[in-house]
Amino acid sequence: MVYLPHTDEERQQMLQAIGVKQIADLFQDVPEKARYPELGLAHPLSEMEIMQELQFLADANLNAYTTPTFLGAGAYRHWVPSVVDDVISRGEFYTAYTPYQPEVSQGTLQAIFEYQSMICDLTGMEVANASHYDGATAAAEAVIHAYNVFRKKRHKFIISPTLNPQYREVIRTYTQGMNLEIVGDEDLTASAADVIDQVDGDTACVILQYPNFLGQLEDLGDLIARVRAKDKKTLVAVAVNPISLGLLKPPGDYGADIVFGEGQPLGLGLNFGGPYLGFYATTKKYMRQIAGRVVGQTNDVDGEIGYVLTLTTREQHIRREKATSNICSNQGLMALAATVYMSALGKQGLHKVAALNYHKAHYAADLIDQLDGYTVLRERPFFNEFIVRCPGTVAEINHFLLNTFEEHEIIGGYDLGQTYPHLENHMLIAVTEMNSRHEIETLAEALAEFPEEDRL
Repeated sequence: MVYLPHTDEERQQMLQAIGVKQIADLFQDVPEKARYPELGLAHPLSEMEIMQELQFLADANLNAYTTPTFLGAGAYRHWVPSVVDDVISRGEFYTAYTPYQPEVSQGTLQAIFEYQSMICDLTGMEVANASHYDGATAAAEAVIHAYNVFRKKRHKFIISPTLNPQYREVIRTYTQGMNLEIVGDEDLTASAADVIDQVDGDTACVILQYPNFLGQLEDLGDLIARVRAKDKKTLVAVAVNPISLGLLKPPGDYGADIVFGEGQPLGLGLNFGGPYLGFYATTKKYMRQIAGRVVGQTNDVDGEIGYVLTLTTREQHIRREKATSNICSNQGLMALAATVYMSALGKQGLHKVAALNYHKAHYAADLIDQLDGYTVLRERPFFNEFIVRCPGTVAEINHFLLNTFEEHEIIGGYDLGQTYPHLENHMLIAVTEMNSRHEIETLAEALAEFPEEDRL
C-alpha cells in the first residue's frame, strides 16, 4: 500500500472529532515520566551502513544451508528451487488472505485446487483440504475428524509410541476437556504393532507414522490389516514425510483413512522453525467431517472453467459449538510454495530427490557403522533417518562436532534421549540431498575423532 501522510488540517479534524485539542492529550493516562523515555539509539546511519550492521549481526547465527547439517526429527534441510520464492513473492499472493468472497479470487482458488490435487496424488487419497498450520495441528485435527465421524460416540484413540513426540503432545493439548481416552504411548519402548492389541469397539482411530519418528519403516500394510481384523470400523490415520512418498508406496494404497503430515520438506526451507504447513487428506466417504476448506473445479454459465469454495467447516458462523472444527484459516502462502515446488520437480524430480535422500542416508549409515564405538540400529529398514548408538553423550558429541573438530562446524543429529529415555546416548541422524559426499565423510571422520577421554 502507498503511504499517504495526513495533512495538518486533517489531523486537526480528527482530533476535533474525538474531542481533544492535541495529540499529547491522547497519552494522559500514561505517567509523564514514562511517556518519552530516552531510547539510547545510536547515531543515524546510511542505508549501506545499516545493511552492513545487520549482516554482521546475522553472521552470529548458524546458517543451516551452508553449515553441514544432520539434524532432522521433523524439520529438514532440503533444496528449495528459486522459482518457489519467485512465485510466492508476487504481490497478488504474498499479502492475500483466504478471501471471504472466494469466487472473486480465481487465482488463489486455482492454486489451492492444484495443491489439493497434488496432495491427493502424493498420498493416494481422494480428498485433500486447503491445509493446516503444521503437522502437529494436522495430527490433532485427525483426532477430531475421527471423533466426528463416529458422531462423538467413540472416545478411545490409540497413538503409536513412534509418532512424533510433538504431535503426541499437541494432540493432548488440543483435545483437553473433550473426555477422550488417548492411549498407546505409555510404553515408549513399544512398537506400533505392540499397541494395536488395544483396539476395541470404542476405538475411533489409530494414529501411525510412516516412516516413524525414529526413521524406521514399519510394515504399514500389516499394521492396517491388523487394525481391521480387530475392528473393521476403526479409522487409521497415518503421518508421513512427503518426500519419502517419492519412493515409497503411499498410505492410501494400504487402505489408510486419513493421511497427514508436515509439509515443510516441500519447498518451505527451515525458516528458523516456521511458518510451516500441515497437509491433510482423506477419502470421499469422510469428506464431510474434514476440517478446513476444500476448493473444487466447475464450469460457469458460459461453460468456462471456474473454481469455487466447495466445502468449508467454518460453521461457527452459524453453528458455533456444533461446528466440526474451529479451523478458520489455512497456510495459503505455504501451500502455494509446496504447489510450486511439486510442480517444478514433477513426479520424476520428486522420485529423484527421494532416492538421493535414501541412498545418501544409507551411505552415511554404512560409514558410521564401521567406526569404533558407534553402532547403527538396523532392526528395521529406514528412509533418510537412522539411529546411532554413541560412545558418549549426544550433547557432548554434538558440541565436539560444532566447536572442536578441526574448526569445522557440523550440526549433529537429534538427541533421542530427550524424548525416549531408553535411547539415552542414541543419536537420530538425518541425511538429505543437500548433504554432499564430502559432508558425509567429514561427519564420519569427526565422529571417529571424538576424544577417548570423553567416551563412556
